[in-house]
Amino acid sequence: MMLKSLTGLLAGISLLLSVNSMAESNLIAMKTDLGTFVIEVYPKSAPATVKNFLTYVDSKFYDGTIFHRVVPGFVVQGGGMTFDFTEKPTADPVVNESINGLPNDYKSVAMARQSDPDSATAQFYINLKNNTGLNATGTKPGYTVFGKVVAGMDVIEKISQEPRGMFKAHPEAPNYAVRVLSATRTDSAGVQAIINAQRATKPSSIKDALVPIDENQ
Repeated sequence: MMLKSLTGLLAGISLLLSVNSMAESNLIAMKTDLGTFVIEVYPKSAPATVKNFLTYVDSKFYDGTIFHRVVPGFVVQGGGMTFDFTEKPTADPVVNESINGLPNDYKSVAMARQSDPDSATAQFYINLKNNTGLNATGTKPGYTVFGKVVAGMDVIEKISQEPRGMFKAHPEAPNYAVRVLSATRTDSAGVQAIINAQRATKPSSIKDALVPIDENQ
């Protein structure tokens, strides 16, 4: 009986440690309609911005939002609107941390904002090239980079290639919504599982939909 109790206690401790470890993870898996990509965030370089972003992740704010601005060769932006272009209410803006030394390079993830440097809330973007013009300089603030896509950049590239122009009020939005289905913290094992799953060849289901041909007719 004592052995079973000890085993149960150890299992509980192990589960608690696992949950706590996941809660502190700096890896975020974003599952979209076109596949899953993983962002690694950098709390030491952008503490306020990362805390802000993870608050939205943990509260499931991003689930169901779309990538509403796609500019090939520039950025893919999302995290603020639903499929009908309704802007979700957000928490207070976060302070600008663009002087942290992290550049707006290819694959980097940064906060979108208005002209006020300290106006970023929930919307983020992924750079499709080295966008040096978005970096801070000695005379002006830039756009805060707080992470990088470490797996699934091909998914971002797919999003960037989606046809656009159907919506006059949102000409940079894909014609068919590309949603964030879920945004959750993960770990290195989870990242590897995502990579393996997306590398695996998926068999075509077309054959299942074909009517057999009777060659005797």
